[in-house]
Amino acid sequence: MATQGYSPSRHVPGRTLSVYFIAAVAALGGLLFGYDTGVISGALLFLRQSFALSPAQQEIATSAVLVGAIIGALVAGRVNDAIGRKKTLLLLAVIFTVGALFTAVAPDFGFFLIWRIVVGLGIGAAASVVPVYISEVAPCQVRGMLVTFNQLAVTIGIAISYWVDLAFARAGMGWPPMFATAAIPGIALFLGMLICPETPRWFASKERWDEARRTLERIQGAQPERELAEIRASLYEEKQQSGWQELFQSGVRIALIVGVGLAVFQQFVGINTVIYYAPTIFQGAGFASASAAIMATSVVGVVNVLATIVAIVLVDRIGRRPLLLAGSLVMSVALIALGLVFAFVPGNTGILTLIILMVYILAFALSFGPVFWLMSAEIFPTRVRASGSAISSFSNWVANFLVSITFLSLTGTIGAPVTFWIYALMGVLAFFFCWKLVPETRGRTLEQIEQYWEHGRQWEEAA
Repeated sequence: MATQGYSPSRHVPGRTLSVYFIAAVAALGGLLFGYDTGVISGALLFLRQSFALSPAQQEIATSAVLVGAIIGALVAGRVNDAIGRKKTLLLLAVIFTVGALFTAVAPDFGFFLIWRIVVGLGIGAAASVVPVYISEVAPCQVRGMLVTFNQLAVTIGIAISYWVDLAFARAGMGWPPMFATAAIPGIALFLGMLICPETPRWFASKERWDEARRTLERIQGAQPERELAEIRASLYEEKQQSGWQELFQSGVRIALIVGVGLAVFQQFVGINTVIYYAPTIFQGAGFASASAAIMATSVVGVVNVLATIVAIVLVDRIGRRPLLLAGSLVMSVALIALGLVFAFVPGNTGILTLIILMVYILAFALSFGPVFWLMSAEIFPTRVRASGSAISSFSNWVANFLVSITFLSLTGTIGAPVTFWIYALMGVLAFFFCWKLVPETRGRTLEQIEQYWEHGRQWEEAA
């Protein structure tokens, strides 16, 4: 089979780049995702004083970034396919940097909300673009680990945001510098992506085979002949125009159900009640001062990072499914226990609440935290990978918005115990969803995963 522009014998020497370096640079997008979502938790304690916010307005302040994220997730797939993964990440770096600076100088609540929505555009797009970029430059034997770098960066970004909040809270500088700090990784992402290559699979999808080959030759550890052959095979029968509607066709529909289901359950287990409202939760449990509540939140953030590091090691050793199944059960138990504490334990329960939340965040960071983003980047066929990942990301942000915009209202109407038990029920449902539908993709190439769906969810046919 001849492919236009492809020259197997041609070798173009040039500087090589470590795939670990490339993944680390791209994962700065994940760090910004984490920082810009986590920073509101501590800043909210000061924003509600500066702008005299009611509980409903606090929910709006927290959720504004998610409105932008939903929009960003919707448009990310088309932009990512149209201009390429690299240029999209460069654009997002600009959005993150400018948005951080303008948010920090907001003179009123309305201006603040506008720029938080702008930052949300970058967050929503980065959530799907970064995993796709990393998955398409990584060899299959380390793809799971490298894509999980992004989730590690997200958790590091969240943890950094907590400690930055704490530092500026103790310094009495309030919320503006908490948001402005995000400009630093935004600039680093822009400069780093200037060095990194476009992905070979995107070049190949545009019939730019020589450039695809040169990219593979620049990546240390890549096997150009083998990987180009796999890419060519997966693209050969995909010449026809494909779009979002193909995700609903037989052979791909179940992949979409898995991607969207994991996205929704990742949020409905209540993770972002902890990420966004942990200081508020801790104040309700007995930590009186803002600094004490943010300090307790910072401890949870460190556990989140450390557990994600462990997940990076485990995801390509024991697989995706075992982590999802175990994590959903442990989270459910922790949420039931948290509800019981708020319902029946009298007095100051701050330390007990902290311990339970540490168990909860440990289970999440070992399972749904990294595994959803990894699988949303690897389960879809090449021709619709960006679109499928974007739809999954969009679903994730919608679910995220629903949880964050209702948490304070739910705890105020039905109480904290029942609210946490609802999230526990979602964990149980997530377990059965994963047991029934989610395949084990450890050690499989992207092309093998594509064939798995096309052959009725049979690995024997895809091998």
